[in-house]
Amino acid sequence: METALTAWLFYIGTGAFAGVLAGLLGVGGGLVIVPMLNFVFTLQGLPAAYIQHLALGTSLASIMFTSVSSLRAHHQHGAVVWPIVRAITPGILLGTFLGSKVAALLSTRFLTGFFVVFLFYVAAQMLLNIKPKASRQVPGVLGMFGAGSVIGGVSALVGIGGGTLSVPFMTWCNVALHTCIGTSAAIGFPIAVAGAAGFYVNGLSAALPGLSEGYAGFIYLPALLGVAATSILTAPLGAKLAHSLPVSKLKKIFACLLLIMGSKMLWGML
Repeated sequence: METALTAWLFYIGTGAFAGVLAGLLGVGGGLVIVPMLNFVFTLQGLPAAYIQHLALGTSLASIMFTSVSSLRAHHQHGAVVWPIVRAITPGILLGTFLGSKVAALLSTRFLTGFFVVFLFYVAAQMLLNIKPKASRQVPGVLGMFGAGSVIGGVSALVGIGGGTLSVPFMTWCNVALHTCIGTSAAIGFPIAVAGAAGFYVNGLSAALPGLSEGYAGFIYLPALLGVAATSILTAPLGAKLAHSLPVSKLKKIFACLLLIMGSKMLWGML
């Protein structure tokens, strides 16, 4: 009973924090959701062979709700470039679904290690303020399809809404930063839909309990409910704060948090 209550508190708290981050920094709440779910799923004693698969699938499923809430708030501020969203979505859908299929074939240890490396990469990018130079314009149909496929594929492997990849890509393509964040929130929706569908379908053949135990493929429904319920409420707050707070300074603080979480996950692996 105590473990179940602790798990629910983690779900709710993680969702609230992830929602703010999704709206505020445009990096996607998955960077927080995945390590927190990894931790609490281990605490609950969920099947060890699929801990990271469940964390990734549940994270992407929750981002379906967070991204809608966040993109609506950014749209109201005129910060979503919809032509970019439409152009990149086909590649996003294919890349994310295929990425989830690849993830299903990998071990939870490999996926956890890949996620840790990605966390350290994102943290370094934020701390060192590494930004691609705006050296070109938004590419054509094939270029956007290719970029979307890569962004979607990597996002599926790490369970995020793609902001850490789509924001630098749009910055490189000379898109204004404030619209990069808002547009990234919109791009997160097709990533989340395709990723959730992929982890559901590819998780059906895994040796997991069924819906009666709360599993829908590689999506753990109690966690999805707790995370989504609060992230929906806090994502608009994050989007509002993005237009009034010093985001660059906040990113450095968040980067330190990522380093701590990544180090903890690495220590757990070792």
